Amino acid sequence: MEVRVKVAGIRRSPSPQDRLRAMAEKAPQAEALAASWVESLRPLAVRVYALRRRIATITVMVLACLLFVHVMFGANGMIVYKQKRMEYESLQRRIVQEKKENELYAQRIRGLKTDEKSIEKEAREQLRYLRPGEYVYVPATAANPAPPANHSAKK
Repeated sequence: MEVRVKVAGIRRSPSPQDRLRAMAEKAPQAEALAASWVESLRPLAVRVYALRRRIATITVMVLACLLFVHVMFGANGMIVYKQKRMEYESLQRRIVQEKKENELYAQRIRGLKTDEKSIEKEAREQLRYLRPGEYVYVPATAANPAPPANHSAKK
């Protein structure tokens, strides 16, 4: 008695000779298809070959334009460079101004440490010191204050 079991999904792969034979049988059809493609694309190829210089020139011009746009407006382009340059120059001016201000303060400090007249001037202005026998005249405050400039308090 013979028992046959059918297993679904398992397929026997063809041998290398069978695959070669199948490929050889379909070779004329593949050649005909390739020949038809070549013949259909031949006019396009002839046209492209005739325009090759023009196509190359246009390609170079497009690449040059893209490079120009990148150089001018890219992340590190000329526009950004000019903005950074202006910022740098304003910071340099500010540094010079701060150095001048620091030098004035340093001179004032040196004067307060060594010069008797500058010490006396600061004591009179800030601390309201007086010498013996001196009087300070303070102007009287006005009884009616000046009206506001924008008249917002009046109704």
